[in-house]
Amino acid sequence: MNAYKCVCSNPIATVLILTLALLLGSGCPWAQKQLTTRERTVHPVAIPAGTPGIPPSYVPEYEFYGYSAWDFGPGEDEGRKFDLMQANYTGARNRAQLLSFFAMSDIHITDKESPAEVLYYGWSQPSGASGLLSQAYSPVVLSTTHVLEATVETINALDRRAHFDFGIALGDMANSSQTNELRWFIDIMDGKYITPSSGANLGANVIEYQKPYQAVGLNPTIPWYAVAGNHDQFFMGVAYPTDKVRDAEVGNKVLNMGPNPFAPNATEDTGVYVGVVDGTTLYGDVIKGGPEGNFATPPTVVADKNRLSMTTADSSTRNLMDEFFTTTSLPVGHGFTQKNLVEDSACYSFEPVANMPIKVIVLDDTCKTTSESGDPSYYGSGWIDEARYNWLTKELQAGQDAGQLMIVATHIPVNPQAGLTDTASAPQFYKDSYQNDSQLVATLQKYPNLILLIAGHRHLNTVTPQPSPDPEHPEYGFWEVENPSLRDFPQQFRTFDIRRNSDNTISILTTDVDPIIEPGSPAADSRGYAVGAARLFSQLTSTDTASHVYNAELVKQLTLEMQTKIANYGTPIGIGQTPRTR
Repeated sequence: MNAYKCVCSNPIATVLILTLALLLGSGCPWAQKQLTTRERTVHPVAIPAGTPGIPPSYVPEYEFYGYSAWDFGPGEDEGRKFDLMQANYTGARNRAQLLSFFAMSDIHITDKESPAEVLYYGWSQPSGASGLLSQAYSPVVLSTTHVLEATVETINALDRRAHFDFGIALGDMANSSQTNELRWFIDIMDGKYITPSSGANLGANVIEYQKPYQAVGLNPTIPWYAVAGNHDQFFMGVAYPTDKVRDAEVGNKVLNMGPNPFAPNATEDTGVYVGVVDGTTLYGDVIKGGPEGNFATPPTVVADKNRLSMTTADSSTRNLMDEFFTTTSLPVGHGFTQKNLVEDSACYSFEPVANMPIKVIVLDDTCKTTSESGDPSYYGSGWIDEARYNWLTKELQAGQDAGQLMIVATHIPVNPQAGLTDTASAPQFYKDSYQNDSQLVATLQKYPNLILLIAGHRHLNTVTPQPSPDPEHPEYGFWEVENPSLRDFPQQFRTFDIRRNSDNTISILTTDVDPIIEPGSPAADSRGYAVGAARLFSQLTSTDTASHVYNAELVKQLTLEMQTKIANYGTPIGIGQTPRTR
């Protein structure tokens, strides 16, 4: 499973092995030079004209017809961005590093044998189906734990280059609020023994994506934190789990729900069995799904109590937060505290580095109530009530008063641009919220020490400048950076390097990272599946060969007070010098 791991009890032999690995450019991942997309990128290979379309379920033909083909390309860097600065600003040299961290998002660890996922709705689609249906099924569901494992190994490799101060998971760690899905996530981060299947654990002895394995675990010196996502709380991320859904998850009968999974209250309707993956098949065939008229008796699976929904009729977050207290990595609770459990609130803040004026504010901006129409998709929208709004502004004001640079971490972005070049059709996530998108941005722009907002949810690499409404005071602007997904193409996480410049402006270096994958491994299969599914579900055109990476240095103006305060903070960066390792 982990061919790149280097373990040797003899220190002299270890030095020799590592030296040889460096000379050969192979071996341990941390001996490789090309670890980020600034050095090397993954590109889909164009589909030749005349290639027949195939349904997403024809997984063996992804490779045959070239849908899953990808190759490496050169590194990419969009350079320095001065969108938040005054028009005449020309830049300044990086002088010191203040903070280094990684962020991952939308891992969607999936219990593919669960009787209450909705695989059949995507599995049954023709080529060119809606991209939204890829969230019901894509062959990436076979190896979500393996992709996370590869990600952790890559983070450890990067950490050996220069230590991360912390890491953060920006939500949707689980795919459908099942306890076992979140437990796999936490256990991989902790370095536990993983059995990546449930119920009967079919195929565990013969099928690669089903075989148990020992996770390497995140470097224990890196603390990591968690943000609540909509999929962590709700059925497939869009519906509050009813008694019917919760019973199905731990039962032995495959869930029977309405033919349109996006219809209001679809889970309470009937007509279609949602299907499960057959773990004895090489390509993870979906079985026991389809119109109920095709079945003489309801299809069944082996029940598994570990599939219990974390969401109850009374709370969508209390059990979710409580699960993070069963861990061997730090901090216990991963940001959540006993106070969070008592108050049933998934909002908190922390100071990542001692004696450094930086504060991270974790805001749970997921929906907690139905819309008037009862539309279940509303649970996938951004939402903030008066209590959370008041908590947020109190935390921002406290950080401003204390002279701290601030980072807000959420799952759902706030008024982002539609794409890197299209700003005309920005999605509105907070339409029915206590504050809508534009109002919330205006609130955030009242705090000039806010430098960065990071989010996931959309599975996109998008950077949005949120400039100050007053051109004479650019310090009131902030940067919004969206993380890609580890589930879908491009399967990546981000690193962030916060630096003080020679003129005491701030630079945020953000970099995408492709997990290191072992050829022939389930994680390697998943990369090809992600490319193929993106094409077959109309998310990539046949001629799109772009990496969809976005690396940049984002420059932010500070107030005169903060410029004076931070003037002597950070570890100096000399010309050609690698940023400090703690």
